[in-house]
Amino acid sequence: MKTARPTAKLTPRPIRSAVLLAIGSELTVGETRDTNSGELARFLAEAGVDVAWISALPDRLETVTSALANALVAADAVITTGGLGPTPDDLTREAIAQVCREVPAVDPHLATWLRHLFERRDIPFPETNLKQAWVIKSSTAIPNDRGTAPGWWVDRPDGRVIVALPGPPSEMRPMWQGWVLPRLEKRGFGQERITRTFRLTGIGESAVADRLGEELLRAQNPIVATYARADAVDVRVSAVPEPRRSAASILAKAEAAVLAAVGDHVWGHDDDTWSSVLGRELVEKGWDAALVEVGTGGSATRLLGEATWLKASRSIATGDPGAELPLAGLARQAGRSAGAWIGLAVRAVEVGDDTRVELSAVGPWGVSETSQTAFLGGSEGRRRAGIAAAAFLHEILRTALAARLSSTAPPTGRQ
Repeated sequence: MKTARPTAKLTPRPIRSAVLLAIGSELTVGETRDTNSGELARFLAEAGVDVAWISALPDRLETVTSALANALVAADAVITTGGLGPTPDDLTREAIAQVCREVPAVDPHLATWLRHLFERRDIPFPETNLKQAWVIKSSTAIPNDRGTAPGWWVDRPDGRVIVALPGPPSEMRPMWQGWVLPRLEKRGFGQERITRTFRLTGIGESAVADRLGEELLRAQNPIVATYARADAVDVRVSAVPEPRRSAASILAKAEAAVLAAVGDHVWGHDDDTWSSVLGRELVEKGWDAALVEVGTGGSATRLLGEATWLKASRSIATGDPGAELPLAGLARQAGRSAGAWIGLAVRAVEVGDDTRVELSAVGPWGVSETSQTAFLGGSEGRRRAGIAAAAFLHEILRTALAARLSSTAPPTGRQ
């Protein structure tokens, strides 16, 4: 595919900020989920590009045009996905042309390429598809090897750029990775940014925010943000360099403040999962584990995934034989049956609107037991019981590692 080239010689600006616009009424009525923006935002953030905002827009020309105009004031790059099809409600090209005050015209090379695509499949060419061959003077057509909708790269007089990509992820991704990204990088893409994520348990997001304090959470550099995840509350800290201060030194000071506030609840960092953290601790001791769950619906087993250190797991429904046996006995039996060093048992019992979680573990240190109340009942209470089981084992292992408890003691299966 040959592409049109802008004739004006421009001075590009480094890309330090971006706005993402997902275009299509199917997004704003809930028929389709916008996965493109999240994927692009993660990539941009990791590269040190600040994403000013993300918007999903309906197929209304005035709405898309207004959003583009506002975005070009706020960011170095505006990246759109969707709205590049051949139908009248595909309005991305028209909106960009209006903002740039240029008139779109059919590019003959693109038109030939499009007609050839239909000829190859022996399909009549609808003349409405010529819309996908449009360009404006300041645009460069971005080749699409996976579909019939070329993208647009549009250079603005002030050095900003508009990148229009197709909506289907199978077309968007290769266009972004293979064509757009190399050109952005040549301009100076992003800046040094160091990030660190702390993963917390046993504390809610609001309590985390209260401990961290408003001054830390409202700082512009470093940026400290909290996120409630399915398996943890995350505190993400990121920093960029400043005159006379490196990003590393800024991050280190913020990390110290975060740990001083909530360090007693930290169980992992960055991309850690419960399975990986527990696995590292067990490997260090040369131990493995077996699990039995009562009334949880197998939530702990699902949380831990296919952990190699989990030799066996069993789920017992409330009311089934064995469900009311002492939990320490169930834990010991689970460990012995699997020949594992540790037997872990968790039982979830709904009490009113919440869930009582009972926990027991048997291992080289002896027997550990505790109970707690999980917020809410039903499936949410059972899910939280699974997290409580993982956190309970983590605390036991951390204590054992700190005490340098010998790994030569016999496993539960041989006691």
